[in-house]
Amino acid sequence: MENDIILRKLEKIEQYIVGTKKVLNADELSVYTGFKKSYIYKLIHKKQIPYSKPNGKMLFFDREEVDLWLLTNKSNSSAEIEEDLFQYMSKRR
Repeated sequence: MENDIILRKLEKIEQYIVGTKKVLNADELSVYTGFKKSYIYKLIHKKQIPYSKPNGKMLFFDREEVDLWLLTNKSNSSAEIEEDLFQYMSKRR
């Protein structure tokens, strides 16, 4: 029981440390995003996620680029849509 608590706390510490790094490897990206490593490799194969392969073997990911990629295709809330409509209608008058 106590070991489980310690392991959960260590996982949280690991996630925090990974979240502060600028460059991540595939394992760290998996922890950071919560995506399975196999899904990350699928995204790489389809060239859907930004990555770097400087030596032809190791994969690296810029955390800031990944953050931007994760936030693509944003859906607006109802309030944002109403505000956009209000702004549009105000300009037409």
